[in-house]
Formats: sequence, C-alpha cells, structure tokens
Amino acid sequence: MTGVITKTKLNNGLSVLLKEIHTAPLISSWIWYRVGSKDEPTGLTGISHWVEHMQFKGTPKHPSAVMDKAISRVGGMWNAFTSMDWTTFLETLPSDKIDLALSLEADRMVNSVYDPQEVASERTVIISEREGSENEPLFQLNEAIQSAAFKVHPYHHEVIGDKADLNSITRDDLYQHYRTNYIPNNAVLALAGDFNSKTLLDQIRDLFEPIPAGNIPVHLNRPEPPDRGEHRLTIEGPGETTYLQIAYRFPSATDADLFPFMVLDSLLSGPSNPSAFSSGGISNKTSRLYRSLVEKEKAVGVFGGGQVTIDPFLYATTITIHPRSNPDEVLSSYDAEIKRLQNESIPEADIQRAIKQARAIFAYGSENITHQAAWLGFSEMFANYHWFNNYLGKLAEVTPGDIQRVAQTWLVHQKRLVGTYLPDGKAEK
Repeated sequence: MTGVITKTKLNNGLSVLLKEIHTAPLISSWIWYRVGSKDEPTGLTGISHWVEHMQFKGTPKHPSAVMDKAISRVGGMWNAFTSMDWTTFLETLPSDKIDLALSLEADRMVNSVYDPQEVASERTVIISEREGSENEPLFQLNEAIQSAAFKVHPYHHEVIGDKADLNSITRDDLYQHYRTNYIPNNAVLALAGDFNSKTLLDQIRDLFEPIPAGNIPVHLNRPEPPDRGEHRLTIEGPGETTYLQIAYRFPSATDADLFPFMVLDSLLSGPSNPSAFSSGGISNKTSRLYRSLVEKEKAVGVFGGGQVTIDPFLYATTITIHPRSNPDEVLSSYDAEIKRLQNESIPEADIQRAIKQARAIFAYGSENITHQAAWLGFSEMFANYHWFNNYLGKLAEVTPGDIQRVAQTWLVHQKRLVGTYLPDGKAEK
C-alpha cells in the first residue's frame, strides 16, 4: 500500500489527499488554502500573511500556548507559510498523535479568536519584521524589481505587504479575510506517513465534514501587459557591497517551458529548488556564471532561480559584485553567457550534468515524510499530483534545442529588468 495516493472530496468541498509511507512512525499533515498575497487589493497588502500569524493565536478549545506545549511534548513540530498564491499550515507528529493536528486544523478553520489586543501586538511584530527586512540591501533590490515588473498584476507587492497598509488594516479586515477564505471548499488537506488510509479518512470526515462550505472567493484577475523594453533601476543605501540583479519573466507552473527553464537554470547559475519549503542544496561551482564571474573575480557570489507560481513570475539572477569590479563589467560578462546559450550549441555532457543536478535537488527536497506531504498539497495549488510525479521525467526529456529555444524566447533584453544596489559606504543598521 506504501506510496499509493488516496484522493477524495468531502461533501463540503474539502479536497483530501493521503499517501501511506511506512518507513517511520510519523505523519505529516498540511492544509493548504487558495489565498495569498496576489488576492490582496491595494489597502490590504500583507493581510494574508497577517492572518496566517493570527491563526496561531488560538481558539477557545485550543489556546495557543496549550497547543504549542502539546505539540512539543510529543516531539512534534508545526509551522506555516504564506506565498503569493497560497497559505499553508503543517504539523509533523508521531503517528499515534495525528488527532492533535487534525482536531486543531478543523477547529481553527472556523473558531479562531481575533482578539483586538492580539491584533495590536501582532501589528507591532509584523511591522518590525518589515522594517528589519528594509535594512537588507537584497530585500530593497528585490522589492524594487518586483514592483517595477508588475504594474497591473497583483504579484507586484511583497508577501509581507506595504507598511502603509500594515499600519491601517483593522481587526475586522483580518477577520473578514479569514472568514472569506478559510473555508473547506477553498482548501486542500494532504497527509503522508504511517497510517491506514481508510481509518484516517474516517477520522477526517468526522472532524471536517460538519464544517459548512462557503462561497468560493473571487480571485483578482489582472494580467500583466506585454513588456515594452528593458527596465533599469538603481537603489542606494547603507553598506559596502554592490549587488546586481537581472530578472526575466518565468513560465507558470503549467507551462511546458518550465522544465527546460529549470535545466537552463542549472546550467547557467546552478540548480534551484522549485518550491519554497524544500531543503537541500547543490554547489553551483560548475555553472557557467560561477566560472565566468566568480572564478574570474568579477563577482564574489552568484545565484539564480524562479518560483513555481500559478501565473508567470520572475527568474532572477543575483550577483554580489567583487570590490575590484563594477556592475557594467559584470553585466557585460553576464550578457555574453546569455548569448552563448542562445547562439552556440550546448555540449551534451553539460546538458546531462545540468539535468542530473536539477533532478538531484528536486529529489533532496522531496525525500522525507514532511516534504512528501507538502508536495501532495502544493501541486494541487496549480495542477495536481501528476505534476509532481512527472517532474523528474520531464526534466530528463529536455534537449539542447529546448534550452536554446527557451533562452531565445524568454531571456531577451526587451523582457528584462536590471537592478543595481549601490552602497554609500556607511555601516548598515
């Protein structure tokens, strides 16, 4: 039975996916809500992330301090993430304690307490988090690139939101966002681990099926218009390090070009994880940009990657400029590598190494029980579990011609943004 996927939908619309893995006495449970920062209109940016925080403030039945101690006492862990497209909550526990996670999630789907004092306290925490990030040069550069790239599409703001909105969002705004989006027919419950699927599904039905369905939220639909040329910007701030970031459009999760793009990423700057929650890393010292920039002392470091998202987002390469170099020289070397990809034949050995690295980092990020459960739900946010199952096979099918076509189609000057962070030589805060 190990590895078999059970997929069903409860009467209230909650999607449930179960995967038995009997290698360890553990179960990981993830509940995914189809709401993220792209669902936030101007004036409410950051509200999804803030609601995620509030969901840890407890219910009358499950006070937050009691739940935290209960999960820690049995050797479990819990956490949550908010992205542009979704919000998810997870617990990984000994298999005989999974009722703790299920009862908690069923309860806080409908009974979370949004106490005004807790809202005020969390406002201070999140604004402090935002201000701390603002002291980081790469946060400033990333935010400037993202807002310039999306003038219409709601991917334009950071998940944490704009400070003006964090100061003005009210308790009622938060509670309304919660009640609108945290409904069973807007959610996916995914579990992997040491259980019997039929027994566990019965338990899930008992806890979740009494929760009434709600009206499916209407998602913002504001496609970004075509790019009309290269966009350059400069950020100035404290520090002594100069950074360069080049960003192009990146295919959506269901675009066939995603897979050759992931191999191109491995070849160009080193393999990157396609998800935010995966772990594991592979050296990028065999990548073309590392060899042409770091080894030649034009850069101190280079990394790149793109997020798997519902709508096309960004593929960004971030370069830490060597003190003896400058952004113009580095950008010229970077462009030379892009032209090589677009115009020169790629040695088969390079392709196979890039595919092997891209496959390896994906495998590392999906090998444990917690990540197996995560992929069950994550892939449902934009496709289905077949996307996950077919990922390695799709990478293996990538050809040199695919990579060259993707480079010629996506990595063009008219579709990119170039951002530079120039330090003022003063110490960072």
